[in-house]
Amino acid sequence: MTMPPSHSVPPRPVSPMPAARPLPPLPPLPSPNGPAWLRSPVGLGRAAVALLALVIAADLFAVWADWTMYDVSGALAGGDFGDGVQERAADADTLVATSGYAQSATMVGSVVVFLLWFLRVRSNAEVFSPHGHSKSRAWAGWGWFVPVVSLWFPRRVTLDIWDASAPAGSRSGHALVNVWWTFWVLVLLTDRVSSRSYTKAGTAGEIHDAAAQVLFCDVVDIVAAALAILVVLRLTRMQHLKALQGPAAYAG
Repeated sequence: MTMPPSHSVPPRPVSPMPAARPLPPLPPLPSPNGPAWLRSPVGLGRAAVALLALVIAADLFAVWADWTMYDVSGALAGGDFGDGVQERAADADTLVATSGYAQSATMVGSVVVFLLWFLRVRSNAEVFSPHGHSKSRAWAGWGWFVPVVSLWFPRRVTLDIWDASAPAGSRSGHALVNVWWTFWVLVLLTDRVSSRSYTKAGTAGEIHDAAAQVLFCDVVDIVAAALAILVVLRLTRMQHLKALQGPAAYAG
């Protein structure tokens, strides 16, 4: 018996799965500190360096005045009350007073310009890394003045700025910032102690000891100011070079 020819049923075409559409990119998270704009820190950096150099010059003058006071007060404490010593004591008083005015003037000027520069580089760092900062923008300014926290908040802000400004793909060390901050805190502490000792000094021996403390404080301040200059130069250069590379460098 002849079987009827089988008619194969053609397979149904399998409809291809629709291609998955790529998801739209998520919008960037808003900056926790609000909008920030990139502005050159070079001009303020140069001004800060110049004024810090004047601080060093005033401190060097103060070191000479301190040594003069230390020397003549030692002579008086040893019982030398001759006319020559009395004249040297008067000259030492004049030198110390003059150096104090010079230090105050240069310190005020350098603090104002340094803070303007510091706020500028912090704002730039937020452009480079909006979410890489552990402290709010307000602490970049107020952190220098609030008691107790002023001993470490500015350092933390500086380290965040440093990391945000470092070249893409690299992690710059913090040794320079840490050494500078150590000397700055030492200046704050020794200045408080030496100023109190000098104010309370009433005898030649007490003035002699206080002058030694003030001399040490001024030497430490010279080192701190020199290190601050290096921090300003290094950080300004890093931000300037990163800004020249364009927005592509910020995502690195």
